[in-house]
Amino acid sequence: MAASRYRRFLRLCEEWPVDETKKGRDLGAYLRQRVAQAFREGENTQVSEPEACDQMYESLARLHANYYKHKYPRPRDTSFSGLSLEEYKLILSTDTLEEFKEMNKGMWKKLQEKFAPRDPEEKHKAWARALTRPHT
Repeated sequence: MAASRYRRFLRLCEEWPVDETKKGRDLGAYLRQRVAQAFREGENTQVSEPEACDQMYESLARLHANYYKHKYPRPRDTSFSGLSLEEYKLILSTDTLEEFKEMNKGMWKKLQEKFAPRDPEEKHKAWARALTRPHT
């Protein structure tokens, strides 16, 4: 029975798309990672909680099949902002979010990052030099 569970999860992972614009935040990549962790021994993995495993698979399969999108259709494909799906994808991409994060940093923080020593040991040496330097 564990072998069939493993194959079902593998099939789901194969079908689940990976969004390359969401580096480190993509649900498809996370799902693959978790399945690899849960089934370390492949088909020979012993599932300690088969009911919970089956429930997790069924929940993920419903999400993948857009079960709730079809069960509860929206009258219009709009949002409060009026942006399109493509515009949301662009805004939520990792690169764009990093740009926003950089824009929101204050000038002091940017200067600290630019001139701060990269090596933690060098940072301590710089502090020691500053503290032992004679004040004029």
